[in-house]
Amino acid sequence: MNTSPTTPTTDDTEEKKAADGTATAPDVTKKAGPAEDAVPAGVAPGVTPSDVTAMDVAATDAAAEDGLEADLEPDPYDEAEAAAASGVGTGAAAVVAAGLGVISLSGAWTGRVAAERETLMGQIKTSGGGSAAQQISEIYGDAWHSTALVNGIFALLALLVGVFVLVRPSFGTPSLHPQAGWVRSVAVAGIALGVLGLLISVGMYFDLFVALPSAAG
Repeated sequence: MNTSPTTPTTDDTEEKKAADGTATAPDVTKKAGPAEDAVPAGVAPGVTPSDVTAMDVAATDAAAEDGLEADLEPDPYDEAEAAAASGVGTGAAAVVAAGLGVISLSGAWTGRVAAERETLMGQIKTSGGGSAAQQISEIYGDAWHSTALVNGIFALLALLVGVFVLVRPSFGTPSLHPQAGWVRSVAVAGIALGVLGLLISVGMYFDLFVALPSAAG
């Protein structure tokens, strides 16, 4: 009777290797997953890759905020230039106020021109005849009133400019726009001269100080 050879099974092979002492230990090394490989070296144990990503995002946002705050901070050099320009402007305005006040008291060439014009017009009106009172009013009175009006305008301008110089620091930050003492003094002088010139001009215009001469009988 023919018998076919039997093929050894895997279990028989393993048993034979174990009996001979040649069996190898199974590979129990655990391979690290992709999540564990993503954690950088030097990170504290227990920190997950999502925590590392969140920390990176927070650090980036903090750096961006620091850069934005640095850009928003004013430049000291620009502030110094603005303060210097403001000081020059207010000083010049104070001098202008004082000059306008002096002109309102001493008279300007524009006032003389206006007075001469009124005198000429009065002579033309009374050339064909007129009473003495009319000639005084047309030739002398109108010229006087024109001069007072022009001087009053200069006095009002001096008053307005001087007040503007004094209240100018209140529109901004006083520490960034300091005002020198001489600027305030000149502005106050311009205001005083403007008030005085305005009072004199009003008195002259309405004949409060010196009345027009009256015609005889």
